[in-house]
Amino acid sequence: MARTPTPGTRDTILTAAAGLFYEYGVRAVGMAQVVEVAGCGKNLLYRHFPSKAELAAAYLDLVRRERAQSAGEALRWAGTPADRLIALVSEIADWVRRPGYRGCAFRNYLTEFPGEDDEPARVAKTYLADTRAEVDRLVGQLGVPEPELLAARIWLIVNGLYASTPEQAPTAVAWVKELVTELVTAHR
Repeated sequence: MARTPTPGTRDTILTAAAGLFYEYGVRAVGMAQVVEVAGCGKNLLYRHFPSKAELAAAYLDLVRRERAQSAGEALRWAGTPADRLIALVSEIADWVRRPGYRGCAFRNYLTEFPGEDDEPARVAKTYLADTRAEVDRLVGQLGVPEPELLAARIWLIVNGLYASTPEQAPTAVAWVKELVTELVTAHR
């Protein structure tokens, strides 16, 4: 008779995998490591996540939800489109300053698996496209000349932030906030 999984088993496995994938990269982590860290059997792991790709997609979706919640909180209190844009970039800047920051999970996956079109790659690409679309939307609401140029500049700053190291982050955070404020003000 099959055992009934303990409630929360899927979340326990996903949390273990997320920590491993983020720290070491998806390619470097074997399913045996996930089993060991999660403290579950291999059969249970594969019952919840039939493949490593499905586990990686769930991990990236978890990160996407965390990022959406964090960005939503930052945007909640910002009033004008300019304030919202600065709040969005500031939230990203604050995210990269967190202890243990090891790069953007989505960009990391796409770097590990260039050219892939599997479910994890689709989750990563969709998140990045949605974030870029949000920047474009907010810039479009500013009523500035050449909104595409301003959006491209801000997106370049965002990409630079995600690529920075924790040691660079404190300086980068201050600079990014200044740069975004200057860019938005100059294009008004």
